[in-house]
Amino acid sequence: MTKVYLVPGKRTPFVKAGTKFAKHDSLSLSAPVIKAMAAQARPDFVTWGQVIPSPTISNLARELLLEAGLDSSIPAFSTILACSTSMMGAIEAAGMVGRGGTHLGMVGGVEVMSRVPIALNSDTAQMIAGLAMTNPAEALTAIQSLKAENFDLPIKGWANRISGRSMGEHTEDTAQRFEIPRDQQDEISFNSHKRATDAQSAGFFDDLIIPVDDIKADTIPRADSTLEKLATLKPVFDRSDAGTLTAGNSSPLTDGAGAIWVCDEQGLETLGRDDGIELVDWQIEAMDYTEEGILMAPARAIPKLLARHELRLDDIALWEIHEAFAAQVLANIKMVSDADYRRSKAGVTADLGPFPMDRLNPNGGSLAIGHPFGATGARIMSQACKELAKHPSGSLGVVSICADGGQGTVLLLRRP
Repeated sequence: MTKVYLVPGKRTPFVKAGTKFAKHDSLSLSAPVIKAMAAQARPDFVTWGQVIPSPTISNLARELLLEAGLDSSIPAFSTILACSTSMMGAIEAAGMVGRGGTHLGMVGGVEVMSRVPIALNSDTAQMIAGLAMTNPAEALTAIQSLKAENFDLPIKGWANRISGRSMGEHTEDTAQRFEIPRDQQDEISFNSHKRATDAQSAGFFDDLIIPVDDIKADTIPRADSTLEKLATLKPVFDRSDAGTLTAGNSSPLTDGAGAIWVCDEQGLETLGRDDGIELVDWQIEAMDYTEEGILMAPARAIPKLLARHELRLDDIALWEIHEAFAAQVLANIKMVSDADYRRSKAGVTADLGPFPMDRLNPNGGSLAIGHPFGATGARIMSQACKELAKHPSGSLGVVSICADGGQGTVLLLRRP
């Protein structure tokens, strides 16, 4: 059986949307990353993702490969799975390496929240398109008279289409259902900022980040974050007395691009690297999110993955869990640790033991570093691989990402 490895890649600094990278689109922000990766080795294929794509780009990966000047004979395809996009790309690549003559895949993603396209609603788009085919002049007149109601505006921060509610509104449901208190959410956020800024000071990110526009480091982590400051922030999704999610314990809208290598042993040789981390297994899970909130699928995926390998929670030396919201992290951990929930929701009866909170996101997570949807998976996987390489041979790591639509992806990693 072919062994599959993940090797840390490169990424841009992550910055708040509307700031340093606002002039970039998905191609121009991704191009420095794919060029830096290609300078290490020629990939056998490229997959790239963006959660909110431009309507003018049908295959972002292929357009990016050509834009960056890579060999046009390299196949490239795009993938989307909400916040799990570039992790899903890695799972797809894992099924390709060692087969079909491919050994080395470049996997990445991007999100430029500063430049999200605004769409016409379907009736208006149909009207304009119809006019454009029969009377272009009249179509231009119609465009000039458009009003706000003719557009699908992201008033709720790119809400789920079916529910019409934002991720934050859904996560408020989760926080209330599973009784996740505000002070614990703020503590997760404080720890994320503290660990991210400590990691910056220690140089942990130096070989993972490439400078773009003279920006050399993530700009979102706050060294001056305190629990006292976080406690003063008001809820932003549920403004009643029941609300607990604030701008401080929710990940910010972020611009960034990132990539990771996925390969077999021959691909490792091509890279000339000895820091590959084995991708042992993965679990992709989906659920009806109307009961618990939209980001709870990892609480089903993690028990299934661990039980399949007869592992307990404390057998895992490193936990990298995506921090879309502090409440979602805490709710998933709480339910993963609950025997009744595991049995009823995941069908897992094994005793998994307590969750080792001291092994969670040791170099910070999305609350501090940021969350450019399509790039987050690449960032977390690269970060996990670099951290796990510090551990003894045989050490295990789990990477978990929740995704819109009640889905989630989880990887089991092993240090060779």
